[in-house]
Amino acid sequence: MVTKLIRPLRYLFWSLPGRGLAGIWHWICAQGRLLRASPLAFYRMVCRRRDWVFAKIEYAHQESAKWRAVWTAAKAPYNLLRYFGVSPQVAVGLLVAGSTAGTGVIVNETVFANKSFSRGDPGAYIAPMDIPAIAYAEGDNTLLIQLSSVPVAEISLDSISVGTSYPNSALPSGETNAIEIGGSAAKNNYLEVGHLIIDRWRCTTFRMEDTETHTLIVRGTRADGLSVSPTVGTPIMRGIGGGNRAENMAVANSTYDQIRIETPTLNVNGQVDVLRIESLLTKGGGCLISRVKADTITVDRIVVGAGNGLAVKDMVIATTTVFKVADLDSNTEELISPP
Repeated sequence: MVTKLIRPLRYLFWSLPGRGLAGIWHWICAQGRLLRASPLAFYRMVCRRRDWVFAKIEYAHQESAKWRAVWTAAKAPYNLLRYFGVSPQVAVGLLVAGSTAGTGVIVNETVFANKSFSRGDPGAYIAPMDIPAIAYAEGDNTLLIQLSSVPVAEISLDSISVGTSYPNSALPSGETNAIEIGGSAAKNNYLEVGHLIIDRWRCTTFRMEDTETHTLIVRGTRADGLSVSPTVGTPIMRGIGGGNRAENMAVANSTYDQIRIETPTLNVNGQVDVLRIESLLTKGGGCLISRVKADTITVDRIVVGAGNGLAVKDMVIATTTVFKVADLDSNTEELISPP
């Protein structure tokens, strides 16, 4: 009876499927015998197998580096076009057209001839376009950004001079503000912003009106006449998502007669998640924030003054500015001359 039970097990162990198990067992026994007979030989055997494994790993790394280099070289023309401010859609179109039109002509007529937001050229831009939507005239030095139903992740302006703050400059005819941000009462719309950052501006006058924000932060400002009188209310938190948002827009170290960030479409609010404007110098006109709905507005260390004394309030946050949470810290009045 016992023999009848053992015989099938022996057959299974030594049969074709079972020979693998037997081989593994014999290999384990062989390693044990080698370790007992010669520990040094066992160590050398382990080292050889270790080196074999690391050689394969190193080979895989080398092959991966080669393929990365190939990919980098292949996308170099695309990166070059993006460096010069061409949008991704236009860059792809240029590369596809380049197979028949010739790269030299395309670069000469498109990259260097067209005005570009990312290079700081003036013009009227409709997000997310990087080239002006309206024909550019040499006498027009206004930066106009129009926001509508397409949400934008971030717009960043840094180190900008506006108005008459640089030689031979002037505001456009009929304009009184060097920078205007917001919607339009005539078109019944607002500019919706996740976070509006006003950082280190230098303005002749500054005014915020007809605006609502969940959190209002005004700190470290100095003004030749200061009136901060917002109203407590119940503005909601808001963030601008919208899935496939427009590409970020950024410009730095530029000069303009005027900057306008507006919403041109009737009954449609413009949308941008982060609107960051830093180190702005204006002269010859005021700085106006009007008809903005924001989650957070930060006014940080701005300097405002027209040199007309403290009795005239050059910096005003009007009662039509409504907030739910406010942080008003270290804002002082002092005599300040125009820029």
